[in-house]
Amino acid sequence: MNAPLNHTDPLVLFMPSGKRGRFPKGTTVLDAARELGVYVESVCGGRATCGRCQVIVQEGSFAKHKIVSSNDHISAKGAKEERYERIRGLADGRRLSCSSTIEGDLVIDVPQDTVINAQVVRKAALDRVIERSPALQLCYVEVDQPDMHKPLGDLDRLKVMLEKDWGWQDLLVSQHLLPQTQSILRKGQWGVTAAIHRDLESSRPSIIALWPGLHNEAYGIACDIGSTTIAMHLVSLLSGRVVATSGTSNPQIRFGEDLMSRVSYVMMNPEGRQAMTTAVREAINGLVSKVCAEGGVSADDILDAVFVGNPIMHHLFLGIDPTELGQAPFALAVSGAVHTWGSELGLKINHGARVYVLPCIAGHVGADAAAATLSEGPHRQDRMMLLVDVGTNAEIVLGNRERVVAASSPTGPAFEGAEISSGQRAAPGAIERVRIDPETLEPRFRIIGSEKWSDEEGFAEESSALGVTGICGSAIIEVVAEMYLAGIISEDGVVDGSLATRSPRILQSGRTWSYLLHDGKQRITVTQNDVRAIQLAKSALYAGIKLLMEKLGVQRVDTIRFAGAFGSFIDPKYAMVLGLIPDCDLKEVSAVGNAAGQGALMALLNRDYRREIEDTVRRIEKIETALEPHFQQLFIDAMALPNKVDAFPELARSVTLPARKTSPDEPGTSDGAPRRRSREERAARRSRS
Repeated sequence: MNAPLNHTDPLVLFMPSGKRGRFPKGTTVLDAARELGVYVESVCGGRATCGRCQVIVQEGSFAKHKIVSSNDHISAKGAKEERYERIRGLADGRRLSCSSTIEGDLVIDVPQDTVINAQVVRKAALDRVIERSPALQLCYVEVDQPDMHKPLGDLDRLKVMLEKDWGWQDLLVSQHLLPQTQSILRKGQWGVTAAIHRDLESSRPSIIALWPGLHNEAYGIACDIGSTTIAMHLVSLLSGRVVATSGTSNPQIRFGEDLMSRVSYVMMNPEGRQAMTTAVREAINGLVSKVCAEGGVSADDILDAVFVGNPIMHHLFLGIDPTELGQAPFALAVSGAVHTWGSELGLKINHGARVYVLPCIAGHVGADAAAATLSEGPHRQDRMMLLVDVGTNAEIVLGNRERVVAASSPTGPAFEGAEISSGQRAAPGAIERVRIDPETLEPRFRIIGSEKWSDEEGFAEESSALGVTGICGSAIIEVVAEMYLAGIISEDGVVDGSLATRSPRILQSGRTWSYLLHDGKQRITVTQNDVRAIQLAKSALYAGIKLLMEKLGVQRVDTIRFAGAFGSFIDPKYAMVLGLIPDCDLKEVSAVGNAAGQGALMALLNRDYRREIEDTVRRIEKIETALEPHFQQLFIDAMALPNKVDAFPELARSVTLPARKTSPDEPGTSDGAPRRRSREERAARRSRS
């Protein structure tokens, strides 16, 4: 095994990938990026002539990562970089990574306009037939030509024909069409196609677009704005066919990895709200261009759009200051559905296109949870369904047709790689699956980008191209669960240092112990602090679920659905071993992918679904965990693996769980118990607040 890295070398963190590592002073930023598997394009081979390897140094103190980043920690511009800047120009703050060297700790932002092979975006549309009843209809009419004996305006005669041929009465007309109507009618030789939009039956219909002649193309977009990933589907409103799907990292990550850090950024920076609103809208416009190119569609033919997102993403997209969501009582500026215009949001689609944003359920249970509820339909069935979207702030919905309750639980960013020593977001080279031999304690794993396990022939060749760069969220759950099943950690999550006599993979780290998962260019360990971070995250989620079960008076759930991109890659067995979810028949636990995106699709293609979710959200009971005194005890009990008090008989049918025991070796105590309870109580209070 390789010697440990020199921990005096500068620490470099790349955003938005979250990949990090230590490198000797004098290493070029481009070389560091390549070693970590961060894609930074360079066509000129480091000659500082193509300008494609641009990066930005983020300045400031990043307490979570224990990094103080400064432009003083990167080399001054050399002759090559100065020549490029003189001839072609560099935007303020931009540096050429091929010519810049590391001289101290750095947080490096790779601008989205330079990223081609970006983070793996794990959100896609599901295959499902959706009955169509869109809010938009295309209507072709042939309008009478002007007649001096009948002095009716061109637009008025158009309305007459739309009523005569299509039955549309009392039509409104989008303002931007008034100056264009006469030229469009004459260009089409008095034959035109009008796009009529009506969402609510009680509302007046509107002409939002007009084309000369017969126009037979109408599209919509369904977009899920996640805190980490933005996913978009381009759909034909005429056929219901999903024409293209694409996604990108949310560029707001550079302002803060988790939701509350972004709220804090707004609080501390007066221009922060506008900067984040601009960033997310630009990313959405980039996705519009991307899906249109993929589908061979003109953006001018996009006439309707549906958006979902958690409350903070919802507010920032709409240009609303999210500060109130960062403090009790977590007041939403608007909780009901929003009807607006794409042009008002700066969207580069048809000028008259309409936008519908699903309602939010509560202060931290957003339109994305409402969309997932619409997609999975706990309110349509008799069985007790648990719907969980695991993210930096987990959203939980539980119920059936009789009653539905919802809550959020602050799991933090640990499941997405932050707060984990070797954690990173899902990207090629990240470990995504882990197995540990309980006899030898030797691991084997798989990385994103390769189908081979690490103990299989050919893995070394494939991994040399991709690198083994860190642990992504699905693997973090698996490795901690496997460590528990192999006896490396106790029920209380303490790494058993006595196993160091059995395996060189048990490493001492000061007063605690770690598990060595991989020893290569990047040494990947699972530390005691990593285990504790996962315990805190899973305890917050489990306590939130148990609280909802108590509110409904149920002892068990019939079926569990993992929603969201991350949930798609969680192995239900390991989630249950960890104690992330309550006991349930494993056959009834499944991932439903991007259910929020699917719900957005449903609302795009059928306006009846909009009314359904609006009514359902009004009936959902919202539970605020911060106000529930029993949450603290539930949190403490959930710190154990899988749980201190709850039995898991269904899980035990499939997995041999270790005998219940606690470790006598927790550092800093004689028997572990007094100090452990104090720390867990403090963690529970922090989670509730």
